[in-house]
Amino acid sequence: MSAKTSVTTAMLAGAVATVLASFASAAPLTKAEASAAVAAHKEKCYGVALKGQNDCAAGPGTTCQGTSTMDFQGNAWKFVQGGTCASIQVPGGAHGSLTPLKS
Repeated sequence: MSAKTSVTTAMLAGAVATVLASFASAAPLTKAEASAAVAAHKEKCYGVALKGQNDCAAGPGTTCQGTSTMDFQGNAWKFVQGGTCASIQVPGGAHGSLTPLKS
């Protein structure tokens, strides 16, 4: 197998793995997952998740986990360590919020 074929095969395998992981995470959090996060002293932090990496609540037309349509979407949240949300700064100078943002 040539080096070019090996690189192409590796890239294809990586792309397939990424797609499968995306589908696997695009489901609502289960009650057990949410309870485990709360037990681990995590809090919901709005406006800090990257596109497609939110834990839930991504607004109208989305189903939940992994469905935010843009980086730092104000109505999408991610679990973060308790007490740290408001100190998380995102590009543009905004900070995370314990309540949904209008961005």
